[in-house]
Amino acid sequence: MVELIPHGVYLLDGNRIVSDPSGLPSPDESRENTITYGILRAHDVDGSKGKKMRIRFDAMVSHDITYVGIIQTARASGLEKFPLPYAMTNCHNSLCAVGGTINEDDHVFGLSAAKKYGGIYVPANQAVIHQYAREALTKCGNMILGSDSHTRYGSLGNMGVGEGGGELVKQLLRNTWDINAPEVVLVWLEGKPRHGIGPHDVAISLVKAVFESGFVKNKVLEFAGPGVADLPIDFRNGIDVMTTETTCLSSIWITDDKVKEYFEMHRRPEAYKKLEPGKVAYYDSMIRIDLSTQESMIALPFHPSNAVTIHELQADPEGILGAVEADARKRFGDKIQIDLLSKIKDGKVVADQGIIAGCSGGTYDNLSEAATILKGKSIGNDYFTMSAYPQSTPVYLATTRNHIAEELLEAGVVIKPAFCGPCFGAGDVPSNNGFSIRHTTRNFPNREGSKPGQGQISLVSLMDARSIAATAANGGVITAATDIEYTDTHKGYEFDDRIYKSRIYNGFGKADLSVELRYGPNIKDWPKMYPMQDNMLVELAAVIHDPVTTTDELIPSGETSSYRSNPLKLSEFALSRRVPEYVGLSKRIQSEDLQRRAGRVPAHVAEALAKVDADPKETSFGSCVFANKPGDGSAREQAASCQKVLGGDANICYEYATKRYRSNCINWGIVPFTIAPETAFDYQPGDFVFIPGIRRAILGGAEEIDACVIAKDGIHPIHLYFQNLTAAEREILADGCLMNYYKNRK
Repeated sequence: MVELIPHGVYLLDGNRIVSDPSGLPSPDESRENTITYGILRAHDVDGSKGKKMRIRFDAMVSHDITYVGIIQTARASGLEKFPLPYAMTNCHNSLCAVGGTINEDDHVFGLSAAKKYGGIYVPANQAVIHQYAREALTKCGNMILGSDSHTRYGSLGNMGVGEGGGELVKQLLRNTWDINAPEVVLVWLEGKPRHGIGPHDVAISLVKAVFESGFVKNKVLEFAGPGVADLPIDFRNGIDVMTTETTCLSSIWITDDKVKEYFEMHRRPEAYKKLEPGKVAYYDSMIRIDLSTQESMIALPFHPSNAVTIHELQADPEGILGAVEADARKRFGDKIQIDLLSKIKDGKVVADQGIIAGCSGGTYDNLSEAATILKGKSIGNDYFTMSAYPQSTPVYLATTRNHIAEELLEAGVVIKPAFCGPCFGAGDVPSNNGFSIRHTTRNFPNREGSKPGQGQISLVSLMDARSIAATAANGGVITAATDIEYTDTHKGYEFDDRIYKSRIYNGFGKADLSVELRYGPNIKDWPKMYPMQDNMLVELAAVIHDPVTTTDELIPSGETSSYRSNPLKLSEFALSRRVPEYVGLSKRIQSEDLQRRAGRVPAHVAEALAKVDADPKETSFGSCVFANKPGDGSAREQAASCQKVLGGDANICYEYATKRYRSNCINWGIVPFTIAPETAFDYQPGDFVFIPGIRRAILGGAEEIDACVIAKDGIHPIHLYFQNLTAAEREILADGCLMNYYKNRK
């Protein structure tokens, strides 16, 4: 179904693929004819065709987990007003389950900031972040930057990029997003999906094919081919938003009359423009997807790439679920008691919960087909439960007018307002050992809200809404939608924006600096952060040997989200579900550095520095995390900022899972060191790493440095890399963080 072509190809006249370059322009010249490069070059402020790009975006989006910190950082860095449309949605901290008033305090702050600086404020439960962007901000040929990793609007002709808050701060201050000119991967769609196949089936197959090998990491996916024409817009959006899980940089699609109709329906016909590659376009690699052979899929815990067809699961439930149990025991040891095999009843796998939600699941088309499948049936009154979350109030309104909500409710499905909670563990958390099937974006460990450190475990698998509905109609027995008969006769979607006109504050271009920001007691400024010193001594406060460490493990989601306007409070949760001792160790290290700065060098720090003949006055002391491959998943900058708040100075790994996590580290003054796998050392918590002359090396343009590990059994050499840093990023690291960088240049 998914074929990977690892070599470069040319696309001629938008319809013929050739590999032979004879008589054709060079790859570098022809890559400029991709849709990707047409958009990127138009947004590159340097206006050149070089290997580096400095991008300014057309619009930005944030939600209520991130916008407070972004605005606080930008204010501290000299913000005057929002220079581009900036929409702040309230779709994450929409529950007040913990913390009293603090979620709503953030919302009031957001509205006051929109009034003061000229922003767009979308109240709670009006829309999830990415659906609002699709409906109101996208435009063919434009670029949108979001502080959420699933910022993807390529199916509407608008490149979307998810980054940490620091990158949004740069745009608010009219600086740039700096990248190496990326490789472009042609995703060639052929055929037409069979009845019962939905966008999540295709997306899961794509992620399965490319994630582990890193085939598209930090590259742009460009979708084209005859298969695009038969896909409805909701189907395209559903595939597109999941490209984040491939670790690609961004995505873009050819546009056609269906996209034109989309913008016309949303009363923005001027936003449409036909996008297609030039006559001779070069792609660095290619993915061929035959949609006609697509099967109904299920992505098993604990990653969207851990996927099999539903028919394969039905054929070998013991073997497949047994492997998941073994993985869980390897991850969590004896902290949890997992019993996934108990979900096999009479040879069939039975789920406990079904969820259709968020930017990927809660589309009109998904809900329409799910309602059709469930019409006249019941999810039953046993342990199986099901919830559906329309992704915006206009979508919700259309489901009520066209009897979709009615049919879901009659079947026993609970319908809830627009909210991203099920995607990150804030709402519909399953019971211990509960097995949930979801049309949402991720199924990482802890992502559903369980706490393995406290003996809890629940397990999420990703499925398309159609197969979730088929499963619900079959008493919770995992069922492929391709195995049932149904005909969707609901009316097509019609957008009605009257709710938005009534509730959304659209203040772009109307900044009023006389407006006072409204603060609640949980909204705190960032603590003082120190500039880099001549030398660096770090102590390993966490050593993680998992193949990949997700941002959900670096800073958990769920109830911690309410504290993301309070850096000190939030930092208490750093690595809490993976390395519970990390916070205590980091605080001790931070306290000892403050003693050093006051001239009272702790004995064991003095002893370590004496071994390498280093001056304590010229050598900082901070904490460090070692992990094999950290940062997969969310764009949330708090995965890095919490480390910095706790005195973190560096991370060491073999590679960073995503560009956005590495960028977050840099913006918070954490040096993103890497090492070569063959130089691996048996690191232990409590080991020191000494990096002499690091400030001079960073500012001098070096990309690697000799250092040493001070372990219990002696001193061992280590060679550290810090490659591909821009001049500005080097100064940010030297200044200690992005805020200091801006303060020093006022």
